[in-house]
Order: sequence, then C-alpha cells, then structure tokens
Amino acid sequence: MEDTPTGAAAEERSASQQRPGRPRDVRIDVVVPRVVLEILNETGYGKLTLEGVAARAGTSKPALRRRWRSRQHLVVDALAAVVGTTPTPDTGCTRCDLVAGIGTLTQAFTTTVGRRALPALVADLAGDPELEAAFLDRFFHPRRASTAEALRRGIRRGDIRPDVDLDLLLDMLAATIYYRVLFGHLPVTPTLAEDVVDVVLMGVATEQLSGCRQNAHAN
Repeated sequence: MEDTPTGAAAEERSASQQRPGRPRDVRIDVVVPRVVLEILNETGYGKLTLEGVAARAGTSKPALRRRWRSRQHLVVDALAAVVGTTPTPDTGCTRCDLVAGIGTLTQAFTTTVGRRALPALVADLAGDPELEAAFLDRFFHPRRASTAEALRRGIRRGDIRPDVDLDLLLDMLAATIYYRVLFGHLPVTPTLAEDVVDVVLMGVATEQLSGCRQNAHAN
C-alpha cells in the first residue's frame, strides 16, 4: 500500500500541484522571427545558429528549444512571416485575385531571404519528415489553400471551366516562381506573377494548334 504524505512533504506536493506553469513569453514569438530574418539577410542560411538567434533576441537557447525544435524550424516560421499566408484577396476579378496572390511570392523571393533560405531549407526537408510536415503545414498548404479558394471563386463566376484539374492548375501557377528561386537560371521579375497568370488562364495555343488537338482526340 502506498504511503500517504504527511506534514511538510504533503504541503510541498500540494504547492507543486497548485503552482501555475511558467507563462509563455509572447515577446519571443514576435522578436525571434524578425531576428532570424535579419541574420539570414546578413550571413545566410548556413551560418544561422540557435545561439546566435538567442543572443540577438535577448533570450536563451532553451527558450528557443521550447518553441522550435531546430534552426530549420526557425527558418520555416521566418519564411511564413516574410512570404505570408494571408488569403488571396477577393477583388471580384479572378485574374486580379490570382495576380495579387501569386505576386506575394515574387515579392518575397526577390529579397535576399527568399533567395538564400528556400533552396537550402528544401534540401533539408528530404532527410527530416518532421521538418517537412512543419514546412507544409505552416507555409505551403495555407498558401495553396488560399489560391485554391480563389480558383473556386473563378469557377463560380464562370471565369474558369468547372471541370478544371485544380491541383494541376495550382502547381502551374506557383511552379515557375519556385523553379526560378531553386535553380536561379532566370530572375524572379516584378511582372512574373502577371505573366504566369495570363499564360495559364489564357493559354498560348493558336487556332491551328487547337485544331490539331481536336483531330488527335477524334482519331
């Protein structure tokens, strides 16, 4: 039978059970992502450390560890902050909505942070399923869901065919920007979002090519 604590021991256990946990320091949640962006801009992804972030943010490495499992997780939140997960606006114009939404990517990835952080972070995702899940949940999926809703609005307006493959269309709208950031073969220009949206929505085929396609389906 388990002994029942008495006297000082009982009082100590009771106080421990009633003592509230340490309150969360909301200042850290605000300051740290900003500090991460500063360091990424100054020295790049490879030289970002938890110790360096903690020192500049005026906190401790254990405090960071309680919120972020690794420096890569810090970068995920920093990217979410700089690129944003704000919903694609509903302006009443499908093309305008998509240009505005995709445009936030081009704006972010013309910054030093975007060019330095995303390629290195994506490389780290391959060997870390937990980091990959955090990246998708915090950054990738919210943006994709927002653009998907803009496309559904376009379908309801009659601007987009109701039988369109939404996943394919989503990939096509964002792929050019990610491709240029990851490989750096061409610049992410200020008009890239508008150019991509117009090509995807309007197409590039002539009537002659459209006729070839129809003949192929008929045979």
